[in-house]
Amino acid sequence: MKRTLSKKWISTILVLMVAVLTLTACNTPAPAPTPDPTPAPAKLSGEIIIDGSSTVFPITEAIAEEFRKINPDVNISIGVSGTGGGFKKFTIGETDISNASRPIKESEAAIAEENKIDYVELKVAYDGLSVMVNKANDFVDTLTVEELNNIWKPDSTVVTWQDVRAEWPDEPIKLYAPGTDSGTFDYFTEEINGGTGVIRTDFTPSEDDNVLVQGIAGDKYSLGFFGYAYYIENTDKLKIVKIDAGEGAVEPTFETIKDGSYSPLSRPIFMYVTEEALAKEHVMAFVEYFLTDGTELVSEVGYVPLEEAIYTEELAKLK
Repeated sequence: MKRTLSKKWISTILVLMVAVLTLTACNTPAPAPTPDPTPAPAKLSGEIIIDGSSTVFPITEAIAEEFRKINPDVNISIGVSGTGGGFKKFTIGETDISNASRPIKESEAAIAEENKIDYVELKVAYDGLSVMVNKANDFVDTLTVEELNNIWKPDSTVVTWQDVRAEWPDEPIKLYAPGTDSGTFDYFTEEINGGTGVIRTDFTPSEDDNVLVQGIAGDKYSLGFFGYAYYIENTDKLKIVKIDAGEGAVEPTFETIKDGSYSPLSRPIFMYVTEEALAKEHVMAFVEYFLTDGTELVSEVGYVPLEEAIYTEELAKLK
């Protein structure tokens, strides 16, 4: 005989099923809340005004270009008025950063103090101040420090190359050098002639090293000096001269500049930053980038990076 469930049993079963489903739903863990997305870092924006050394300019330009790719809202203007010209602006508060191919002078520091400009000095690289002749010059390979002094000193009687060495041509030397606002000018005159600004006056000056490159490249019997990076960029136009300081002639290279054997014309180069500017987030970020990731670009533009420990010391000055 066929059995059927009574209405009472059907109702009981339905009640039990509802109860089981309710218990299951209650024991199911609630989905974890979706975490808020990590907030994006604040975008940097603002202006950075830089001026000063033409020697330091290629480094600053290269690093600024990369920094702008990451921070397109930061506007960085870079002038090239020479180390001295840059300090004239920096010490009265017209710029945030001053590029320098020599340390600040006491007289310049005094002006900054008068104007309540506090600043931080930072080494950024090594440079080898380089002596150049025309690419077609086939007789000058080396010069001694004494010969450089004889050529460039204020009372020099050197007019032709033959006046330097008897076996050289009786052709007039056309001289090119950085202008008097240049830190390279100051460094060269100090090391070669024994005093800042001590030099003959019949030379063609320019604060723009590219102008000096063009002058030397256009005159077979020319002679001049400027930063090593401008030689690296113009090896097809210029011939570098080895310098003998008494222990044999040494050519400036990345190695001889870094180890100091290219003497006496190897030197550190600098940037100066006002403390007021460093208090701005975008300026601090740029300077930190300059001394960290930016150092990878130093050798690419013809300069010698500092040792890693020195960059660490320079960074510590910002804290």
